[in-house]
Amino acid sequence: MAKQYKIISGDSHLDLPPDRWTHRVAAKWRDRAPRRVKLPNGEEAIAMEGRPIAPIGLTRSVGVPHDQLHLQVPTFDNSAGTGQPAQRVREQDQDGIDAEIMFSRINIIRGIKEDDGYVALNHAYNEYLAEEYSKAAPDRLFPMGIIPSTGIDDAVKELEYCAKAGLKGVQLDMFPNGKQYPVPADDRFWAAALDHNIAIASHTRAGTTRFSDKGPFFQYPKAGYKGDPIEQIFRFCGDAAFAVLQLAFAGVYERFPKLQLYWAETQIGWLPYALWQVDDHYERYRHLAKGMFGLDFLKRKPSEYIREHSLWGFLYDKVGVSTRQAIGSDKVIWGSDFAHAASDWPNSKNTIADSFAGVPEHECYAMLAGNVIKFFHLDG
Repeated sequence: MAKQYKIISGDSHLDLPPDRWTHRVAAKWRDRAPRRVKLPNGEEAIAMEGRPIAPIGLTRSVGVPHDQLHLQVPTFDNSAGTGQPAQRVREQDQDGIDAEIMFSRINIIRGIKEDDGYVALNHAYNEYLAEEYSKAAPDRLFPMGIIPSTGIDDAVKELEYCAKAGLKGVQLDMFPNGKQYPVPADDRFWAAALDHNIAIASHTRAGTTRFSDKGPFFQYPKAGYKGDPIEQIFRFCGDAAFAVLQLAFAGVYERFPKLQLYWAETQIGWLPYALWQVDDHYERYRHLAKGMFGLDFLKRKPSEYIREHSLWGFLYDKVGVSTRQAIGSDKVIWGSDFAHAASDWPNSKNTIADSFAGVPEHECYAMLAGNVIKFFHLDG
């Protein structure tokens, strides 16, 4: 009998120490895999050739009081979310969560210059997820497979492996072709995903470039470990809104009418305005775009593609929940963000009670479990 779910986090994170999975790397590349190192202040970090040292920082800060985040010295061994699968299940129980969709951040492996080495590291990680980690609790641990950014052949091959190995979904950090925009060759990837009935998700960004990639948003008095605090404070849709329109103008949704993508941690309170604004601006500027850039007209309103082909993830978003009907409660997914600093673990149920106050029970179930079950095919 299939497990009965009440609350599933549709956006959690799996940030493991490299030595947990690098034993699966082919011998030719194993000594060039990422490794854990300790910084002078005692904090742990990940080292990888071709990349700056990456302190684990806020990715391991769950449960730390907000006024003490700057004081912590996180290590993999003293942080939640970094242990073996059994520990992860206990952490779910502590939070009152039945299961998690888990995203990984291993883009540091792209530091290796050789594409073959990068693809080998990527595949080794997916092997660990499919053949070790998820099998320890197959009805509770749902890590997303990682798609390499070396071109469509590698992307399709890895997607097919993930599907056959039993993973419920894959995450895209770029478009399948490895570029910042979709191309016709990507159709092979979309078709393969539909054929294999495997979900496609992206965590806050896919392809487009943020202004912050070119430098910080502010002249800060001192340098932090990484990232930009102003960007962290004012964040809601990442680059997902742009990627959805890129797919629409590329004709992807017309060629694949059943294709849907899940955009995690975008928040949802901005959607009502965005759905109106994108249609208004499209009508105002579509002739200009066609005349100056050769951009063909869409067959439908942009908002219709957004509504039909996208699901959106949110954490603590009372505005979004109150205006959910603009997109539909069947199109949004709650997530805890465990084990990152934005998570309210082990008190997610308090956050849920506050966010969903007054929402009908059937809509609560959809946003907290039903939509995840349907999109990721957890019931079959």
